[in-house]
Amino acid sequence: MSNSDGRDLVRRGYDALSYRYRADDADDGQYAPWLADLHRRLPAAGSVLDLGCGCGVPVARFLADAGHHVTGVDLSDVQIDRARRLVPTGTFLRADAVHLELPPMSFDAVVCLYALIHMPLAEQPHLIGRIASWLRPGGWLLATTGHNAWTGTEDNWLDGPATMWWSHADAPTYRNWLQQAGLSITSEEFVPEGVSGHASFWAQRPPD
Repeated sequence: MSNSDGRDLVRRGYDALSYRYRADDADDGQYAPWLADLHRRLPAAGSVLDLGCGCGVPVARFLADAGHHVTGVDLSDVQIDRARRLVPTGTFLRADAVHLELPPMSFDAVVCLYALIHMPLAEQPHLIGRIASWLRPGGWLLATTGHNAWTGTEDNWLDGPATMWWSHADAPTYRNWLQQAGLSITSEEFVPEGVSGHASFWAQRPPD
């Protein structure tokens, strides 16, 4: 399957199953400790980029409610339309993250939860390098990645009428890519899900 075909499956999957994936009034759930930790690391009224923001819940909603300036990016029109409605103080862009152009040192933090794993594997190291360039000195990246390497699809995802696509490396590969981008990894954890799971990373752009 080509990269463009995979991206199209992701876009169409979230367009079709946006509400099944997350309701308007969903709580912070498993994201709650990550978001509380991120808020503690941010300056007052910090600037945060949410890559793969989905419908804006819970990441953009939490950060906006805490007084931060949030820019969300997602591939799905439905998700972006919902995010604009659910988080009216945020700025939301319907765009492919791997082609995103942003000024250097624009953000105090970048959040990329369960999104990198839906992007073409060959393009992920370059994107991580660009994420590092978008961070201000001392800024933070919070990301979930693959724990084991896998690329593939699942039909009838979430018991719905759509196919979903994933493409991810293993945790040591992501660790290497983060370090090659000049980021310092301060925490790495296994996040269980079903019979497998993901890896989560906190990584910081070194202060000047």
